Amino acid sequence: MPKRRILVTSALPNANGSIHLGHLMEHIQTDIWVRFQRLKGHQCIYVCADDTHGTATMLKAEELKITPEVFITDIKAEHEQDFHDFLISHDNYYSTHSEENQVYSSLIYNRLKEAGQINVKSVDQLFDPEKNMFLADRFIVGACPKCEAEGQYGDNCEACGATYDATDLIDPVSKISGAKPVLKKSTHFFFALSNFSAYLQEWTRSGALQEQVANKLAEWLEAGLQDWDISRDAPYFGFEIPGESGKFFYVWLDAPIGYMASFKNYCDQTEDLKFEDFWDTDSECEVHHFIGKDIVNFHALFWPAMLNTSGFRTPTKVHAHGFVTVDGQKMSKSRGTFINARTYLDYLQPEYLRYYFAAKLNGSVDDLDINLDDFIQRVNSDLVGKVVNIASRCAGFINKQFDGRLAAKTSNPLIQEFAEQQSDLANHYENRDYGKAIREIMSMADKANQFIAENKPWALIKEEGNRDLVQQVCSDGINLFRMIITYLKPVLPELAKNTEAFLNVDPLDWDSLEVNLLDHQINVFKPLMVRVEGKIVAAMIDAGREKPAEEKKALINESDPITDEIEFDDFAKVDLRVARITNAEHVEGADKLLKLTLDIGTGQRTVFAGIKAAYKPDELIGKLTVMVANLKARKMKFGLSEGMVLAAGPGGKQIFLLEPDDGSEPGMKIT
Repeated sequence: MPKRRILVTSALPNANGSIHLGHLMEHIQTDIWVRFQRLKGHQCIYVCADDTHGTATMLKAEELKITPEVFITDIKAEHEQDFHDFLISHDNYYSTHSEENQVYSSLIYNRLKEAGQINVKSVDQLFDPEKNMFLADRFIVGACPKCEAEGQYGDNCEACGATYDATDLIDPVSKISGAKPVLKKSTHFFFALSNFSAYLQEWTRSGALQEQVANKLAEWLEAGLQDWDISRDAPYFGFEIPGESGKFFYVWLDAPIGYMASFKNYCDQTEDLKFEDFWDTDSECEVHHFIGKDIVNFHALFWPAMLNTSGFRTPTKVHAHGFVTVDGQKMSKSRGTFINARTYLDYLQPEYLRYYFAAKLNGSVDDLDINLDDFIQRVNSDLVGKVVNIASRCAGFINKQFDGRLAAKTSNPLIQEFAEQQSDLANHYENRDYGKAIREIMSMADKANQFIAENKPWALIKEEGNRDLVQQVCSDGINLFRMIITYLKPVLPELAKNTEAFLNVDPLDWDSLEVNLLDHQINVFKPLMVRVEGKIVAAMIDAGREKPAEEKKALINESDPITDEIEFDDFAKVDLRVARITNAEHVEGADKLLKLTLDIGTGQRTVFAGIKAAYKPDELIGKLTVMVANLKARKMKFGLSEGMVLAAGPGGKQIFLLEPDDGSEPGMKIT
């Protein structure tokens, strides 16, 4: 089969907030598809970027008293770290505020203009007289003109579902300043989308979209398309329209062009990769977009019409998905279910969520619900109780009884049966029907465990003359485990990586499914995954819960930075001891933590401390610190922390510990 050349994108996260479960579902869905294509040996390039432009970015930076450029740089670093820690394999993560994006945005606009598809119109808009700026719909609130519900935004009513123009609101006010907006005329630029109804009726039925999406778009096309306003007035953070002073591209004009810009940036860094190969109209390469169903109109109407008119190819596929709910409800800060990526990572392994999403995803645009009890049960039952259990049941015998050497042959018909499922599983991954793939893989795990249970190597080894049979049963079990992990590798890349180290093999891929490990040396088995504890999930939800206003007030004393006083008896309970740092090491996947081994005179303690910015691990060995020795041990994502170290300084790189020659000794009590 010829190798495919594929460019893949996920929708661009907005620069005004942290990565949350909704972003993660999309990026995990995309990443699984990308990793599967690579596992099959295809060239699959995955690019994305932060969506940076717009009024909201400008206002947020103004609130923080920094420039928009500084603001988007900081948030991009946060986003990149979150995606990296969730094992998202972007080849390039860029920004829409880039030279490449400005070049392609201007190029496409000019080509649309030359083709006669840009119209200029005078429009009435609400204007904030205090901020001296025109207001987007989301920055205007008032009473709904239909049901008179208060506090509704300028485009639709959440109470009755009505849609309307912002100018129809009753008693509108600016969300930015609180001022009453006034009506003012402005010249705007429109892409003549109404001219593309016939083209889009054909394109939306070309196979590039799911049938559900094509059917929905057919309703809009039959109702008639309106020209699309692609301009905004200054002040606005974005790209100025060529030749039009004070007029800027609307963020949704340059956001999808950000896919092209990120890819161009990657091409410029990569030998033998040409932008034109993927974006020219005669390209034989593929372009796939993964998006949420709420932005289908931009990607399946505006985007293909713009590309086709400006001389670029249109997407091969636009894969839309639904929203994420938690326990059947919208994500909520007050309930703690609006979970940010970093909050999750503080408590749980990323592959738990990757697996759970995969187990529930299919190729439709239906919403995906996270049931927290189901999440715990699936991870513990499927990954720990079934998959990893195969290796743990077999590896001990191979390591202890046969010096880590597998048998020289295979004898289990399940190995051939598993190999014959390649085609079906490949189709499931290709069609994004990951849930069906997971069900079939878990059925394999059940069969492998049943095979081991029926042969009982733990009983056989006690009887003379059965050593060869025990080696054969456990070797077959290890080979079945290898195949299951290969099939799961797009979903669980870290588990696959650790399995490859345990099996002492090159990276597993689709071709390696046919190659059994015979007379092969494996390494000592180490636990590959631990169970999810309900109390850890509960702690994560509590950490993400937005505190009520009265609780926040109790936590923060605005007039006095000192916290509430405590009684002496309370302080006397704290046991402070001098501890010597005997070892320090980085914590994989943690931005701020170092793992410290502390000698407190009566023994050693392990503590995770947030001092990575101030010290390199080798600089800490031998130093002294003060620790709270009687603090109850706390289970963290990275291990058990058996206390807390104390240090002085304002934070960041300014954190100071005791020097080893100050006369203190480990175990000395601080009084």
